[in-house]
Amino acid sequence: MTAPARLRTPEPCPIEPCCQLIAGHPGECYTPRPAPAGEPDGSFLSEARQLAAIPDDVFEANLRKPTAGLLRIARDHQRATELLRARALAPKPPPPSYGSSPTKCRRRTKAEIKRLEEQLYDIVEEIRPATVRQVFYQAVSRGMIPKTEAAYKTIVGRLLTRLRREGVLPYSWIADNTRWMRKPRSYSGIEEMLEESAQLYRRDLWAEQDAYVEVWLEKDAVAGVVVEVTSRWDVPLMVTRGYSSLSFLASAADAIRGKDCSCHLYYLGDFDPSGVDIPRVVERRLREMAPGADIGFEVIAVTERQIVEMDLPTRPTKKTDSRAAKFRGESVEVDAIPPDMLRELVEAHIVQHIDANRYASMQQIERLERETFAQFVAGWTS
Repeated sequence: MTAPARLRTPEPCPIEPCCQLIAGHPGECYTPRPAPAGEPDGSFLSEARQLAAIPDDVFEANLRKPTAGLLRIARDHQRATELLRARALAPKPPPPSYGSSPTKCRRRTKAEIKRLEEQLYDIVEEIRPATVRQVFYQAVSRGMIPKTEAAYKTIVGRLLTRLRREGVLPYSWIADNTRWMRKPRSYSGIEEMLEESAQLYRRDLWAEQDAYVEVWLEKDAVAGVVVEVTSRWDVPLMVTRGYSSLSFLASAADAIRGKDCSCHLYYLGDFDPSGVDIPRVVERRLREMAPGADIGFEVIAVTERQIVEMDLPTRPTKKTDSRAAKFRGESVEVDAIPPDMLRELVEAHIVQHIDANRYASMQQIERLERETFAQFVAGWTS
């Protein structure tokens, strides 16, 4: 591209709204000039080509901010006009071609899909209940599918949906704690209420122990995987769903503040920029809101040691995370840990705080009280 010679006679600018928005001198600008003496022609043309490569929306935004972006090099009206004209005169790239691709991905045969369904069924049967994401990571670790979002959605998600809708895979085997219903418990009569109460009656396991335990989760979906363990041991399951609200933390602090024993909180979350920051925030806020409480806070998953020892599958760290700049390496989701190992991990951290003799005594008292309750209900309904 050759720049035409500069004319000393002003002429109307052919590129609106150059004069009005950049120079503030309507109707006065100059046509492009060749490079000044001693300046290689390529420097100006290279500058013009860079400007011409800017997407239109970005270019227009910079045009309205003459002191920002590439237009900072336009130190006066004439220079800005030259760059604008260079953009208009620059050759346009050819339109994209949407012809057929010379290569195509091979589609799986019906036999291969059937085999995948059988393998996915075996995985879910082995680790149930499990989230779809956990089944995906198990399939990746066994070399069944590639570690891509496309494989997660179009292979694992689609096939698990088909297996459940066809009645092959029980719905209860796939955990989903992100959707739930709110409804007060109601009864057909006092007899039904008494019968259910007799069956559900439990003594407070921790009332006779010297410790109090809570399990905290970053993800709602994982709650369905470990809730059977926390329920068995009468332990509160706290789900932050990312960064907790102050109201949620204040409620948790109130419960902790009322304990006259040591409180042990165990946290499970992703190993990524936000995942490693959330427990720090939770711990700091709880200590601020319950200053007199004896709080022990520990992250038990996902840790760097677990990533190495379990050879957990990773995923690229999201650059959109505002904390990504200070994070090194790839990320690991808590779903990458097999569900049965998660349950064992949670249970091990709970039972270490239970005195076996006191627990056995509590069970005996609970059994006697349940029998007494059942006799009362039988006499009431007879």
